[in-house]
Amino acid sequence: MGINLTKEYSLNFSLPKRVKKNLKFIVIHYTGMKKESEAIDRLCDPKFKVSSHYFIKYNGNILNLVPDLYTSWHAGKSRWGKYNSLNKYSIGIEISNPGHNYGYKRFNSKQIYSLKKLLKYLMKKYFIKSKNILGHSDIAPNRKKDPGEKFPWEELSRNDLCLWHKLDKRLLNKSRKKQIELYEEKNFFSNLYKIGYSRHKKKILIKAFQRKFRQDLIDGKIDKECFIISKNLLKQ
Repeated sequence: MGINLTKEYSLNFSLPKRVKKNLKFIVIHYTGMKKESEAIDRLCDPKFKVSSHYFIKYNGNILNLVPDLYTSWHAGKSRWGKYNSLNKYSIGIEISNPGHNYGYKRFNSKQIYSLKKLLKYLMKKYFIKSKNILGHSDIAPNRKKDPGEKFPWEELSRNDLCLWHKLDKRLLNKSRKKQIELYEEKNFFSNLYKIGYSRHKKKILIKAFQRKFRQDLIDGKIDKECFIISKNLLKQ
């Protein structure tokens, strides 16, 4: 595998074993806690009923908390496309980061290097498509913001590790804050549903989309830039 992998099992998982072919997604989270050690303890403590398959520490080391074929409790109430309750169909990866409530910061290079290695390994092993590498905020936008607007989705896309658009930034900058027509607004939401997002209040859905695909301006408003991006994503 070419990365440091330490087994530190959590008791927080469900039986029976899953079938490999049913693993369709990988969901990326941040821990959202002040201390890394506290986050690990929480994911392993039965009283909290939360866990993930993998945990990436600040130093880049990877902990394997739950075996891949068991269901860890990381996604909660969630939906993507036709799939409900994504715990059953996904592998969860927690990355150490204090999150929006405790001084959200960029993920460091060691963490991202390890994440890339881990994603490549899991995608190859379980035949998971790059478009099915998701953030927690994708599948539960009404509840979650992680991994957030400082997570490097575009960098991952250069290694074909997630869905991303193929648009010139100069074109996008010219389109920013330009008003759209009513039919384009309808098409924007239609595009999001085709990508996989589920139906929520408009502002919640727009912000979830922006937090991933237009990270430097999360205002909950649809403009020409957002519309163009949504349209291009369907072609990838």
